[in-house]
Amino acid sequence: MSSIFTHEFNTPAYKGKTSFNTGLFIDGKFVQGSDQTTIDVINPTTGKVITKIAEGTSKDVDIAVAAAQKAFDTTWGLNMGGAGRSRLLAKLARLMEENQKELAALEALDNGKTFSWAMNVDTTFAIDTVRYYAGWADKIHGQVMETDERKLSYTRHEPIGVVGQIIPWNFPLLMMSWKIGPALATGNCIVMKPSEFTPLTAIRMCQLIQEAGFPAGVFNLVTGYGNTVGAAISAHMKIEKVAFTGSTLVGRKIMEAAAKSNLKNVTLELGGKSPNIIFNDADLDQAVNWASHGIYWNHGQACCAGSRIFVQSGIYDQFLAKFTEKTKSLKVGDPFATDSYQGPQVSQLQYDRIMDYIKSGKEEGATVHLGGDRNGTEGYFINPTIFTNTKPDMRIVQEEIFGPVGVVIKFEDEEDVIRQANDTVYGLAAAVFSQNINRAITTAHRLKAGTAWVNCVNQLHAQVPFGGFKQSGIGRELGEYALHNYTAVKAVQVNLGHVM
Repeated sequence: MSSIFTHEFNTPAYKGKTSFNTGLFIDGKFVQGSDQTTIDVINPTTGKVITKIAEGTSKDVDIAVAAAQKAFDTTWGLNMGGAGRSRLLAKLARLMEENQKELAALEALDNGKTFSWAMNVDTTFAIDTVRYYAGWADKIHGQVMETDERKLSYTRHEPIGVVGQIIPWNFPLLMMSWKIGPALATGNCIVMKPSEFTPLTAIRMCQLIQEAGFPAGVFNLVTGYGNTVGAAISAHMKIEKVAFTGSTLVGRKIMEAAAKSNLKNVTLELGGKSPNIIFNDADLDQAVNWASHGIYWNHGQACCAGSRIFVQSGIYDQFLAKFTEKTKSLKVGDPFATDSYQGPQVSQLQYDRIMDYIKSGKEEGATVHLGGDRNGTEGYFINPTIFTNTKPDMRIVQEEIFGPVGVVIKFEDEEDVIRQANDTVYGLAAAVFSQNINRAITTAHRLKAGTAWVNCVNQLHAQVPFGGFKQSGIGRELGEYALHNYTAVKAVQVNLGHVM
């Protein structure tokens, strides 16, 4: 028998209790992993173990795939109409809403993000996403094409079958909803691997999926490490599609494994080094507030973080002064404290990685204008950091840091900033601040990024597609566009009784 995790929250932000099985979730049941080994889940606030979860293996992936295929062939896929899928997704969204505070508390405990952010953004957005795709489930259809009067020609958008999904640790519940929403709405069955750093909300969601009434095997969760479970999903011959959110390096490995196995369809939402461009005529106070949100939201652990802040020379000094004061005002501390804005980084590994980037910035000659050091003595806290006097080829300018570290760069004119902004291997997102709407939109159009925000940043919605150019990924999450990732188009041509 797998173990039960029970935790009592008694914090200023939330008081309540959670209890759930920590096994793998396969074929509608919680089970132990094949090797009966476990993984420690660490609290990033303290560095101490929260609980142990089952460790899955490639053998468990095989078992989960078999369960998913059986469900696809018998109770899901083309055997469950869109209206039925819609009802189940809508019920899941309701159950998430009823348990929202518990899910937010688990997210704060496991990931280190503040309870207020987890409550107001992560869980709310996750619920909205599942509910949005519930509305799509009975609207998956093809087209009738006119050829000639002797034929009937039409297309069917059919579910792919068993799909693999690998989600990251920075927005665990939200990324889960982004993946399961379109996949289930279109009739696919899922084998998912959450991050071993932040598996708790995904495991708790298995109970809600069970309670909602999804048939056994439609959704399966195999917790484990990337080099075992993730690799097994990527290379599995009976998984026809894999979706991954995470680093560009791992995305390459997944794409390679998919190509070497059964040439499975791949969608990748990868890294970013997003430019945030602030022109002289921007509303300065608003630009400061949005820039702060752009880089420090979720402790900088966001693929679309506005980590390169380009400020036109006419307001550079004013901006830097105001941005410095804004950054100083951000409270770093306990995720469950009501006044905390930023909690710890997710893990010791991530903490060390960020501190190594800060060290490299110093060694390469950039100026640490603010921060650049540890906060406190326990857990993985890093003070919000601003670098100035950078050069374009510095690691902190070119590489994704994935932490609360921004570089503020002076520019002179539009051509100058567009050249610098596009000087990156990434192309996930960008932002432009100007009260001249013509300039703002023209600049947005010239930036090589999948999302361009104007006079705002990090604004995401279930209805709006999200994904990257260049090495930031393949395909799109969210909106109607995400549905295309999970259907196979079949053309049918019927001869209406005419002889050749």
